[in-house]
Amino acid sequence: MTSLPDFRLETHFAKWEFSARHHLTASDAESLSLPDLLAMASDEDRAAFETMWLGYTETWGMPALRETIAQTYARQKAGDILCFAGASEGIFAANNVLLSKGDHAVVVTPNYQSHETLPSMICEATGVPLDPDDNWSLDIDRVKDAIRPNTRLLTINFPHNPTGAILPLDRYAALIELCRHHGIWILHDEIFHGLGPSGARHLPFVADEYERGLSLGVMSKSYGLPGLRIGWIACQDRDVLSRMERMKHYLSICNSGPSEHLARIALKARDRLLARNNAIVDANLPKWDAFFARHPELFEWHRPDGSCMGYPRYLGAEGVQAFAQALVEEAGVLVLPATIYRSELGETPQDRFRIGFGRAVLDDGLAAFDEWLARR
Repeated sequence: MTSLPDFRLETHFAKWEFSARHHLTASDAESLSLPDLLAMASDEDRAAFETMWLGYTETWGMPALRETIAQTYARQKAGDILCFAGASEGIFAANNVLLSKGDHAVVVTPNYQSHETLPSMICEATGVPLDPDDNWSLDIDRVKDAIRPNTRLLTINFPHNPTGAILPLDRYAALIELCRHHGIWILHDEIFHGLGPSGARHLPFVADEYERGLSLGVMSKSYGLPGLRIGWIACQDRDVLSRMERMKHYLSICNSGPSEHLARIALKARDRLLARNNAIVDANLPKWDAFFARHPELFEWHRPDGSCMGYPRYLGAEGVQAFAQALVEEAGVLVLPATIYRSELGETPQDRFRIGFGRAVLDDGLAAFDEWLARR
């Protein structure tokens, strides 16, 4: 098996995520304690969790959980859902099931690294960059130009990591029609769906809109429950789901039983959780607005469409990598420089850094950031 390269983001986080004093680049919403989550459960669901049997679970996922996940979509049934141990396992399974050596894939850039690395390790891949001068949108004509006779998979991600951009609905519809015309699968990383500032207009799930669409979801981001390690793919094609289920036999085999029960409790309280997390985003975004307004000579800032992340430009002469390293080493403030999001498939902006605003504790980090800038 070909060796995979280091996962830059995870390697960076392994060094700094739990040692930096101020984590200002988190991509997940504020998490909950176990008692807080159980307080949202019905008596029946709480009892089911507390009395559960700790044996193996079904590879597909607990039937009741799959039914609850399906209810978050417009057209999916429990049989259209396959659960995974987090979203990353789903990304791995989808790429390995849908792609073979002689195929070709198209991916948007910049992006979460595995969306580029995995197809590139299997077959040829072409990157199509999002346009920072067009609100990080996607040029459908560039996607059309990238398609080859053997193109089998397009991978997209909206709300986008790291920019928070959401594709305009008309472009999304055009993209689906383009892929339908060529028989191309769409893997849509939708793990930030439902999360964002007031007024965010999220796209319809691709599994609801397209017969070859795979909707990737997870409890980690919009719901703020990464410790559960529960993800899933929704897809109308049950043969593809079945092939991914057999791939899972070589991976996690099955999910954590306690996590499946807790994920079901959380999803049944979905509206309440999203309202809570979006209120945190609404409270935090003005603080970032004010911060960047205080330092216009150093940063260029545009509010993102959705998610709990933004991707401002750094204007300093030393470059964003040196800036981010000095910031964490001297002030204990962690951000993600654009080098984490570089692409092997083409140029991506190298003067950006990722910030987060989905967690409740932001003020101390921003104060430390301000103080550090004042000392320079």
